[in-house]
Parts: sequence; structure tokens; C-alpha cells
Amino acid sequence: MIVPRNCPLSMLLVATLSLGACSALPTSGPASWDVRSSQPKVPDTIPYALVKLDAKISTILAQFTPRLSNAFANRSPPREFRFGIGDIVSVTIFEAAAGGLFIPAEAGVRPGNFVTIPNQSVDANGNISVPYAGPIRAQGKTPPEVQQAIVAALANRAIEPQAVVSLFEQQTSLISVLGEVNVPARFPASPSGERILDAITRARGPKSQGFDVWVTLERQGHRATVPFGALIYEPSNNIYVRPNDTIYLYNEPQTFLAFGASGLQGQFKFDAWRISLAEAVGKASGLADFRADPASVFLYRGETREVAERIGIDCSQFPGPIIPVIYNVNLRDPAGYFLAKTFEMRNKDVVYVSNAVTVETSKFLEHLRLIMATVNDPIIYTTNAYTLKQAIQGSGNVTTITTPTPLSSTTVVTPTIQAPGSP
Repeated sequence: MIVPRNCPLSMLLVATLSLGACSALPTSGPASWDVRSSQPKVPDTIPYALVKLDAKISTILAQFTPRLSNAFANRSPPREFRFGIGDIVSVTIFEAAAGGLFIPAEAGVRPGNFVTIPNQSVDANGNISVPYAGPIRAQGKTPPEVQQAIVAALANRAIEPQAVVSLFEQQTSLISVLGEVNVPARFPASPSGERILDAITRARGPKSQGFDVWVTLERQGHRATVPFGALIYEPSNNIYVRPNDTIYLYNEPQTFLAFGASGLQGQFKFDAWRISLAEAVGKASGLADFRADPASVFLYRGETREVAERIGIDCSQFPGPIIPVIYNVNLRDPAGYFLAKTFEMRNKDVVYVSNAVTVETSKFLEHLRLIMATVNDPIIYTTNAYTLKQAIQGSGNVTTITTPTPLSSTTVVTPTIQAPGSP
């Protein structure tokens, strides 16, 4: 930029400040127009997608709220019990008449013959041993299936054999409940089926208040986590547990961050198992009346690619499985508050409220006034000093003004100005 020599210094300062005002002025965050541009101003920064919140998007997001009922497709009651390696099995074999393979000690005293085989565990090969029948497969089979296998093995040797097989001690089909519960335990799964809350109850329930507790269910290498309140207020999450499931409870308060022109800034707890965006703004004391732009309320969140594609984002420009998304809700529109009530907050969300344009303009003018005052003050001081000096040099001798005693009147002596060269 070429500056003429006769350009006033104040004009130069105004031009310079105008060019760099946006970056030079202090502020609590990005301006609303910077966020809406969706184009990062700094090279090599993280790209993001800007989404204007409406009823359709709010409905889609509600469908992707973490739920155990969605994470585990099989929500039916568990199937009947099946033996596993290490389970202790009890076997009793009956014959229709005396004279068969199994002759009881009290023969003739009672009708029919039966014998109870000593309890045994399912071996490492998944079998149990039955006299005259040999190894019988038990692993992965139900008691009736094992009974049929024993009867079939003895059919040609015993007299109309019948068998009763039962579980004496369960060692494999166990459920583990760990973490922030009163009595962590590992207990047998109930053949009748029980749900997650039933299993937690058997561990004497969570130690702390429910809205700070998370529940993780791990099953066959798959894991999903929901707030404890979701099991109570959304019964569909309270699915059936299955043998070898692990339930882990841990305490982690859900929080969100509020920045910008909100009433308060900082980290805030949910203090509930779920809150809406409207409740989150209320927890941060709403919007600052003299600063906030109600149309520029933004929420920062990372969404999965599946969710991002469902709400209409082109994910081709974003690497990785998580897409940075900024949601914009217009609270200047009365209907925006209804949208904010239906928009569910997630743990670690960030809420940012941008300053109004008038606030940025006022800050610019105030900053400009300060710059101009800083430049003009030395000039004014120099001019005043020069004027005073000229006045002193041109006044000549100045007689002193004396004040007589309090009883006499005050006499004012005016200065006598002598012409140059006079005696």
C-alpha cells in the first residue's frame, strides 16, 4: 500500500485498524459469520460441517441416541440352559424291571430299578461318563438332549431305560456384575431369564446416585454403554442378560462446556440422566442480554459417519470415523425454543453463543477512540506547552500578587509591561 506524504497520521491509523480489526480486537470466540462460513480461516485446521437445526434433524438424532436395545439385536429371553465345560452334572438311570444292568441293593423291596451315578463335571472334551454307555456329549446340550443320548446308548443293554439328568452346580453360565455396585459378584444365570436391572439388584444396586452412573454391557466381544437412568425411564434398554455377560457400572458425571456470550461460562454438570439444549442454556444462566446474538447459538459435537450421512452431510471431505459437526439453533425465532427442548445433549458437548454484531461494532469504535486518543495526547501536550512558553516570554516582568492582613482589603497589583529598551 502506497501512502501519500501529506496523508494525516489519523487517517493512516484508521485504515490500518480497519484492515485488521477482526483479528486485533479481543473477543471470547469466533464471530458468527466466521462460523457460518464453514471454511477454516487458519491453514491446516480441522474442517467441520455446519448444520442448521430443524425438526427433521432433531428427529433423526433422537433415533441414534445410544440404546442397548439398538446395540444388541437379540432382545428375547435366553434359551434353555445348556451345559458347559466344568458344570457339575447329576445323572439317575431307571430300568423297568429287575434283572437288568443296574441291580439295586434293596432289590425286591421296591418296584423297578434305578441307580444314581456320582456327580461329575463336564470334562475338557465336553463329555460325561455313564456306565455301559461310555462318553456322552454334554457341552452345548440341554438336559433333555443328554437324557435322550443316554437312553439311546443303553437301549440295547438295559430294560426299557430312562434317565434323569440335572445340573447340580453351575460353573460356566455365569453373569458378572462389577464396578460401582455394593456387592460385586459373579453368579449363575437364571434359567427363567432376567434383565439387566435384575442382575444389578443381585449385586445390591449402584453405590451412588443413578444420574451419574453409566452401565456397560459386554457380550461376545461387543460392548455398549448407556446412562443408568436409561434403563429405568426407557424400559426397552432393560434387555435380558445372557450367560457369560459382563455388566460394568462406573461413576462419571455428565458435563458440558459453555463459552461466549452465555450468562455464565465454564463446565456444568447435567445433574440428570438426560437434559435438552434448552436446559443446558438455562444452566449457563441463559444468554447475556447486552452481548448475545440469539440467532447464533452453536453446539459443537463429533458425530459418527452414519449419523452425519443421515442428516445430509457430505462426508467425502472428512477423514476418520468421527465427523466434526456444529449445530446452529436460532433462538431469535420463537419456534427455536421448541427445537432446543427436543435436542438432546450428549456428554462433553460444547455450547458457544456468539456476540451480536453491534457488540463487535461498539468494541471496534471504542478501540478506535483509544488509538486516536493515544496519538492525539502527545500532540495536545506539546501544543499546550508551546503556547504556555510563548505566553511567559511575551509577558515580561510579572509583579507578585500579595494578600494583606485579614483586616485590610486585598490589593491586586497589575503587571507593568515595559517597552523594550526603556529604563
